[in-house]
Amino acid sequence: MQNEQQQVATEDKFVVFQLGGEAYGVDINKVQDINPMTKITQVPRAPEFVEGIINLRGRVIPVIDLRKRFGLPPQDHTRSTVIVVVEVEGNTIGVVVDAVSEVLPIPRSTVEPPSPFIAGIDSDYLRGVAKLGDRLVILLDLERALNRQEKGALKDKRFLQAAEKAV
Repeated sequence: MQNEQQQVATEDKFVVFQLGGEAYGVDINKVQDINPMTKITQVPRAPEFVEGIINLRGRVIPVIDLRKRFGLPPQDHTRSTVIVVVEVEGNTIGVVVDAVSEVLPIPRSTVEPPSPFIAGIDSDYLRGVAKLGDRLVILLDLERALNRQEKGALKDKRFLQAAEKAV
């Protein structure tokens, strides 16, 4: 029992998803839901990386395309494409990813600080990189994936009014 408690204290669980051929992970405590791709309602004057909004069980949720946000090439949605609903600084948002592959316990000892040259993504968004044998999982810090101006745009009164009209 004590060994199990020690192991739990030295690892974190991540939802691992695919994006542009790479494996990314987000802290499972930030993930509220994983939904199949659904129709996204576009909202006028939304930032470019905002796909639009969805109605999820009566809640209007902005949806962000992580490919656009990270400057990755566009890709058509497939049967594997999902919307991962996460909490970022008290706000619920959806993020479009290519596929979710697993929930993975990652020992903290396998996580290295991010390099500024990883996958072309600004290292400010990265929590670290987990080395799991011959596999690398890029761990994202969703709190820093959007800058203050972008977070403000999602809370902007004009955006919210347009979103309410669109639903």
